[in-house]
Amino acid sequence: MKAADHTRTMLAAWSEAGVDRVDLAVRSAEGKMLWQRNRALQDLPMAWLRGANAHGSEIYIRPARGFDWALVFLDDVAIPVAMEAAGRHGGLVVQTSPAGGCHLWLPCPTPLDEDGRCRAQRWLAGQLGADPASVSGEHLGRLAGFRNWKRGGCWVNALAWVRPIKGLRQALDAPPELQGKRGLAPPLASAPAKSGAPGMPGRDLSPSGREWAWVCSRIEMGMDPERVRRELVVMASGRRGEDAERYARRTVARAMAKVGRSQG
Repeated sequence: MKAADHTRTMLAAWSEAGVDRVDLAVRSAEGKMLWQRNRALQDLPMAWLRGANAHGSEIYIRPARGFDWALVFLDDVAIPVAMEAAGRHGGLVVQTSPAGGCHLWLPCPTPLDEDGRCRAQRWLAGQLGADPASVSGEHLGRLAGFRNWKRGGCWVNALAWVRPIKGLRQALDAPPELQGKRGLAPPLASAPAKSGAPGMPGRDLSPSGREWAWVCSRIEMGMDPERVRRELVVMASGRRGEDAERYARRTVARAMAKVGRSQG
């Protein structure tokens, strides 16, 4: 995927979650912060942002302040945990560091004001091991498809975008903000959802089923299969141990065959 594709993936995920206004923040190499507030999501100054980023500026974004949004941000989440949470509940995973740190944008059942998002972030940060300092309800995240100069100029990549799954059980252990018809089950629940859960006949929600769906979606998007394989090894290593490498090779090969048949 090209840098612009990562940006489009992130903005598409936000748009589907109902976000249509954003705040942009550009921190120059000298530390000056430039703001563009309440911009339309579909009308961002991409040429200016890419030019600033090429000259050492950091590019940040958030859903615009002053509005209710059905999207909650978590910072510095480990890749396997972020992938598991997104696979279980839907969400966007953005890798910001080669060491594996991720931003995780999780949808919630109803739009929340800033205070509600803050409370939801605090609860989720404890569940997922996210940065407890990034729970203000209006925290900035990095825009995918741009370089992170704080980490040596590495690219900020959209690793996964999973649409919310309808029909999951109510999150009885979650705060009221995250409960409801499409509420979050506890992200680190020990028992995975089973295939054929209510409202989702025939869909495999086991870890391997979610990984299979994730791999197929990445291959269909045109991502380099070798990169998909490496990321799957990381995702599956906790469950598969030494078998993760073989499992990843086999799964990617099956996905390529499936996509090839559907496109032929």
